Amino acid sequence: MIETLLQAILEQVEQPKTDLEHNLRALLNEAVTKMDLVSRDEIERQKTALNNANQRLTELLLQVEALEQKIQNKK
Repeated sequence: MIETLLQAILEQVEQPKTDLEHNLRALLNEAVTKMDLVSRDEIERQKTALNNANQRLTELLLQVEALEQKIQNKK
């Protein structure tokens, strides 16, 4: 009888803990979703794209400088 009573008390104590844990997980998942985080893979892809764009920009700037120099030499 005492064991049954203790078991009932333990179940009553565990239930709020389980509910609290479930609610906290739901809140944390919602907060992370709202943050709109990106994956490391996406960051790496963006970094690669940015490096490629910077390299191309440098090439174009050199071409513009060369063309400007040609124009200056013709004057």
